[in-house]
Amino acid sequence: MNPRPLNSILVKPAGPDCNMACAYCFYLEKADLFEPRGRHRMSDEILEAMVRQTMENAPGQISFGWQGGEPTLMGLGFFEKAVELQKKHGRSHTVGNGLQTNGILIDEKWVKFLKEYNFLVGLSIDGPAHVHDRYRKMKGGGGSWDQVVEGAHRMLDGGVAVNALTVVNDYAVGFAEEIYAFHKDLGLNYMQFIPLVDPGIGRGGDDVPDRVSAERFGAFLCSLFDLWIGDFDDGVPTTSVRFFDSVFHVYAGLQPPECTLLSECGAYVVVEHNGDVYSCDFYVEPEWRLGNVLHDDLGALLNSERQDEFGLMKSRLAAPCASCRWLKYCRGGCTRDRTAGAQGKLSHLCESFQIFFEHADGPLEELATKWKREQIEAREAELDRIRRSAESGGRKVGRNDPCPCGSGRKFKVCCGRAS
Repeated sequence: MNPRPLNSILVKPAGPDCNMACAYCFYLEKADLFEPRGRHRMSDEILEAMVRQTMENAPGQISFGWQGGEPTLMGLGFFEKAVELQKKHGRSHTVGNGLQTNGILIDEKWVKFLKEYNFLVGLSIDGPAHVHDRYRKMKGGGGSWDQVVEGAHRMLDGGVAVNALTVVNDYAVGFAEEIYAFHKDLGLNYMQFIPLVDPGIGRGGDDVPDRVSAERFGAFLCSLFDLWIGDFDDGVPTTSVRFFDSVFHVYAGLQPPECTLLSECGAYVVVEHNGDVYSCDFYVEPEWRLGNVLHDDLGALLNSERQDEFGLMKSRLAAPCASCRWLKYCRGGCTRDRTAGAQGKLSHLCESFQIFFEHADGPLEELATKWKREQIEAREAELDRIRRSAESGGRKVGRNDPCPCGSGRKFKVCCGRAS
């Protein structure tokens, strides 16, 4: 087995701490794992150790995802220091930073920083006020929608790249069209929808959501897909829905960017505020603690036997999956969504996937076929351009000649392999 490259890392610098108390949040309860209890903040020592090790282990391109809880509780100075450490310990790396936030603490200084360093911001927003405020409460119990929307406007007006992350709960599932239209009107044309499978811990008071039913989430996906397809302009999507983009990758024969659609897990690790390293942010629990950045090497932890075991859990599918025509697209879904959390069990969302793929299979096949044809045509046009360029210089390109594109490889194994 080839070693896993460290291409991405998820960091929880403020641990489970948050300035909100969403009723369905699964991460607030993680505070019970850490001593001392109370305020959780990543130290400068841990930050530097984490960044240094990440840059040392990254093959050339690395993505830092900053999440929580609410990571902006660390303050802007923490992230300014993080970027300086990336520069200090980087070599010729291409570095991407993503920040998942509720947007409440984002002011003009934050906007300037996020824009300058090309942070991709995921904004936690569930749609219009009646949907968002249903479960996304402030600690005092009031709604958070006004403050979140204000943060969205501030970032969008400042030229920051902002995506919407929306939790589809038992209430939101009935408003696919309204949520989609709201995001578009606000300027959030990149959207991610997360189905609520595990109900929250009740920190929002008595108003605690139930998990979304598989049947209703399947219908939600179908409605959303029709809206997405309906917004195509001359065959090109004008909005991005991450699940549809990822599924399209599978139809096109490419590796999907969404880990839930892979055959195995374990492609990244999570670093908590105290330096502890875990297999996945949905498995921040003692059983899946791999080590600590102050004492262990991130590359070794990513390729440890324990991480191998975690990754293989996903490939242990329920018996019905073996004969399911949609398995190659869903890969059994996320391990955390499987009934009772046990391996070998069906995903709670199994029916959702079946409903969706029955509805979207034909259009997705057509889109993939069209895309593949366009790729072949583009390659043939580029090949023709290269040949014409070479021949205009007075020579014909042979199959064993150096490729005129400058790759250093023979023509037959580079641009000429399509001929």
